[in-house]
Amino acid sequence: MRLHMYVSAVALVVAASSVESFVGIGDAGAYSYSKTSVGSFGVAPQSQNTNNGQSTSTALRLNLGKEIKEFLGIGGQKYAEPCVMGEETIMSPKAHGTSATPVQENLKYGVDRSKADQICNFNRHYAEHRGYWTKTKFFEEAKAEYEEKGEVTFYDSNTGKALFVVPARDGRTFQDFIKETLTHGWPSFRDEECIWDEVRVLNDGETVSLDGTHLGHNLPDSTGNRYCINLVSIAGSPVENES
Repeated sequence: MRLHMYVSAVALVVAASSVESFVGIGDAGAYSYSKTSVGSFGVAPQSQNTNNGQSTSTALRLNLGKEIKEFLGIGGQKYAEPCVMGEETIMSPKAHGTSATPVQENLKYGVDRSKADQICNFNRHYAEHRGYWTKTKFFEEAKAEYEEKGEVTFYDSNTGKALFVVPARDGRTFQDFIKETLTHGWPSFRDEECIWDEVRVLNDGETVSLDGTHLGHNLPDSTGNRYCINLVSIAGSPVENES
């Protein structure tokens, strides 16, 4: 397993050469491979631990009311605004796992539809492999969209609703987005790039769409909230454009 993980890390460095050129970095030695938990779908981003992590987990399973959560100190706004918190009920069982429908038939970037459906609808913790996006057409297609429209919009793989847009008005550049995505191994969004009409963050950091699609996790760093998102979860097309 350890050998396989390091081989995957080396493959990531090789596959990322064209991206390195775009963001203006050429030192492959700058990549570090962090040890993270591995699940059946790949490497899972680590959730943020809290002092009351056990109580929080129990509260979510029991679906305790807001008053009890607040009394126990596990309710309210956990992450800095403008992050919008959501209730565990968003991810309640529906017709297709946590969503009403399976993922779209023709997902963007050439992502694997079976993997997408599993991660989006029948999963709460695990993620695609670190660097999965470098093995798809994501960079080429996103770069082309950016050059044509001046921004890239990412859509829910289930519903086709817009969830993220890069670059956001008065936000960082598209190049900065790609650079951070390359550094962490998953598409990484900031607060201003989230479309909060459709995106929510649960108390344990799980980031989801209002329709029940598992997207990834909020993993704040020294600069603020960072939403580490699976590419397979945001590879949808606007509903009116789906063929």
